[in-house]
Amino acid sequence: MINIIVEDRDGEQQPVEIPEEVSLNLMEVLKASEYNILATCGGMALCATCHVQVLEGLDLLPAPSDAEMDMLDTLPDAGFDSRLACQIRMNENLNGMIFRIRGDEQ
Repeated sequence: MINIIVEDRDGEQQPVEIPEEVSLNLMEVLKASEYNILATCGGMALCATCHVQVLEGLDLLPAPSDAEMDMLDTLPDAGFDSRLACQIRMNENLNGMIFRIRGDEQ
């Protein structure tokens, strides 16, 4: 199992377990875990409504693509630790990471 912690917009943190064999991105995991994220474009890195802040483990992620960087640049509250959840593919290397939901609500 991949174990991550998700902090919602109210600052409440909850553990989330993801089976290792499931090939999902973080946006899909958040939606399946009933977090209220808009994810308008469905994971194409075209809307930035699945914006998350990486509180712990940023160095474990691959560098963002140019498309992801372009979308993050449109956000007034994006920081060095901002990522799009749809562009983070879950794998065992991400075990222990902490993410804060920042994107728009449904």
